[in-house]
Amino acid sequence: MSSLSATVQEVFNEPGCAKNQNKSEAEKKKGCTKQLQPGGAAGGCAFDGAKIALQPFTDVAHLVHGPIACEGNSWDNRGAKSSGSNLWRTSFTTDINETDVVFGGEKRLFKSIREIVEKYDPPAIFVYQTCVPAMIGDDIDAVCKAAKEKFGTPVIPVNAPGFVGPKNLGNKLAGEAILDHVIGTKEPDYTTPYDINIIGEYNLSGELWQVKPLLDALGIRILACISGDGKYKDVASSHRAKAAMMVCSKAMINVARKMEERYGIPFFEGSFYGIEDTSDSLREIARMLIERGADPELMERTEALIAREEKKAWDAIAKFKPRFAGKKVLLITGGVKSWSVVAALQEAGLDLVGTSVKKSTKEDKERIKELMGQDAHMIEDMTPREMYKMLKDAKADIMLSGGRSQFIALKAAMPWLDINQERHHAYMGYVGMVKLVEEIDKALYNPVWEQVRQPAPWDKPENSWQARALAELEAEAAALAADPVKAEAARRAKKICNCKSVDLGTIEDAVKAHALTTVEGVRTHTNASGGCGACSGRIEEILEALGVVAAPPPAQAVPPAPGIVPDPLAAELKRRARKACGCKNVTVGAIEDLVREKGLKNIAEVRAATEANTGCGNCEERIESLLDGLLSPALEAAE
Repeated sequence: MSSLSATVQEVFNEPGCAKNQNKSEAEKKKGCTKQLQPGGAAGGCAFDGAKIALQPFTDVAHLVHGPIACEGNSWDNRGAKSSGSNLWRTSFTTDINETDVVFGGEKRLFKSIREIVEKYDPPAIFVYQTCVPAMIGDDIDAVCKAAKEKFGTPVIPVNAPGFVGPKNLGNKLAGEAILDHVIGTKEPDYTTPYDINIIGEYNLSGELWQVKPLLDALGIRILACISGDGKYKDVASSHRAKAAMMVCSKAMINVARKMEERYGIPFFEGSFYGIEDTSDSLREIARMLIERGADPELMERTEALIAREEKKAWDAIAKFKPRFAGKKVLLITGGVKSWSVVAALQEAGLDLVGTSVKKSTKEDKERIKELMGQDAHMIEDMTPREMYKMLKDAKADIMLSGGRSQFIALKAAMPWLDINQERHHAYMGYVGMVKLVEEIDKALYNPVWEQVRQPAPWDKPENSWQARALAELEAEAAALAADPVKAEAARRAKKICNCKSVDLGTIEDAVKAHALTTVEGVRTHTNASGGCGACSGRIEEILEALGVVAAPPPAQAVPPAPGIVPDPLAAELKRRARKACGCKNVTVGAIEDLVREKGLKNIAEVRAATEANTGCGNCEERIESLLDGLLSPALEAAE
């Protein structure tokens, strides 16, 4: 681990790093000794970063030395494309287990390398160190060296266990691995004054292939792309290039700088996103090649190519600009340079309300200010809630981001377009710029957004259950008013006792047929009130309406017992203890107390608070009468 620590420290002290450039000489000597903070690798660990940087090497075998989950999480984690071998998309892992943790996994690693050589015979094998074997002390450098001597195949150790830092550090450690073990180990079949390297380009969705025809038309050869659609031999002989273009400085600046120091290959940082940036990059490539010996007429051919391609691109974009007028974009990028995408969007006529700069260098931020003004809204870190609010408040009409943010836009019912590494469309070069504009237009004007912004059918006021119930009641009332016979049948069919399923007509018929005058008599002949008893009051009302209520027995004056005075408190307690709902055993007092304490105003609130009226339902009128008695005085006082 001592050599790994030294490599990490060297990467942290990268002279090309913007932070190091701003340090004093004394601070530079101290280096970046700050410890990794908890959560620092949440967006991807160092191993993940190394795998991202090197996996686009298409013809090599990528062997992960560690538990199978490490390979499962990192496999095919970018939409890179290959024009040749697909060996890079085959997963190889040592899948170490508990026994290996105890006794070491070096033998298993050596056997895995031998199996790959025998079955696939790749030009090289990249071996990735992960956390567990690094912590138990597996020496992958020694194993790779022994395997190379044994089998004659280059075996490259990539020392980037996840615990050493975040994904960006892993990118740079991967660069150190190819600098130490790959670049400069082979010679190209031939060289020309027009050979260049492209560093930090991963050929996402085949983007490199949109730029390569432009370079081919100028007679410029991509000697090596590090690492999109990269071939081992090309990268191994990339030290013979005349110039280099660095696309992603955040990941590969150490590779570009050290190749300049070791092999004298000058480099510049450029972008192929957007029309103007593509043209500027082509001019800079031509200028650097001319300085290194290419024919000066290369610049004339470059300008002619730029004029032709720019005209085609602007003509294709012109029809979209009126449709983009006033449209606002929220840009949340990941690995793609924010400033390059900002420039491309502005060329399309879109307004940017904000762009993320979490992964941008100091130079990137300065370029954004040049493009958007000194008051540019640059977002260091935006929470999902803040993204949602910005979209929901219509401060942006579309969000361009990575896949992890798409659900925020979808929840806000706003258009979203993938601009990050998982995208399925290539946006590089002149053709890519036109494609980007087309995809933004499709997203903005997709008819689905008008549909999803409409309230759901069940959320419309006219379709609510209350509105439907009221409409049904009104329709029933109108039908009954028009048909007296039907109205009478409906009246008689009304349930009085839900427990025994006895309707009003049955009770009325029994009362008349048997001259009943009491609730007990009705119960005997119909079973009504033979369940919970809550309908007894309603039966008494029916008897009164029919005029057959039994006369109460004559009141007899009962003299109070000597020394006993009537107790009003006992009478009140008895009243409060009376059952309001027999099914749920809820008393009058319980309801009265809740009405006063919690301000209950209707039977629905009483039902929710006490469960009263959730059984047979016969107590509904009693509870409503109780509420009227409690609430009416309060309403009168308020008036």
